[in-house]
Amino acid sequence: MPGIQKSPRDAAEPVPARIADIVREYGPFDGAHDVGGITHDGRHVWAATGAKLVAFDPASGGVARTIDCPAHAGTAFDGTYLYQIAEARIHKIDPATGGIVSSIPAPGNGGDSGLAWAEGSLWVGQYRDRKIHQIDPATGAVKRTIESNRFVTGVTWVDGELWHGTWDGDESELRHIDPDTGAVLERLEMPPGTNVSGLESDGADLFYCGGGPTGKVRAVRRPKTA
Repeated sequence: MPGIQKSPRDAAEPVPARIADIVREYGPFDGAHDVGGITHDGRHVWAATGAKLVAFDPASGGVARTIDCPAHAGTAFDGTYLYQIAEARIHKIDPATGGIVSSIPAPGNGGDSGLAWAEGSLWVGQYRDRKIHQIDPATGAVKRTIESNRFVTGVTWVDGELWHGTWDGDESELRHIDPDTGAVLERLEMPPGTNVSGLESDGADLFYCGGGPTGKVRAVRRPKTA
């Protein structure tokens, strides 16, 4: 079948992987040598780069602004506020001022990765535990947990679809999973050595993927729904 890439793991996977269509790369950004979390506020893409959040224009690639704050892993946007994983905490940040409004414990106590906002909840990936938690954004209480069979990096929702990134050695994928069962529905395989350390949808045709230690962000075309 055109567009299908075979790999040694495919025999154990219920869904064969398609090759991810990378349409653009951004960065690395000045003073930022690692990218973890990614989110999109409807205008800019935000990248967590360790010591700061960097907002850039996806049309031009130009940096629009930065916020100095601990930004170690997943990032999310609820329409008003940014949420940022900083070690074992999730900070709620006012993007207008850059100030931290509130803070809650992260469910993985420092082993957390991706972060997304949907349905009034935060969705937190736990990398090595291969889980995605739906949590209360006010308290951090876990509402439910979805199991994955791969390491979980970025997490995003788009049009009712739950996707997460994986990163294992030099292999990374974007995975569309059933939010009730965790079953894999679609797989987009990145080129070898192209890491996915954060994931966000633009709400339309693209995913934005953090590139880990490369300091880059990559735009990947979202598959068309049948």
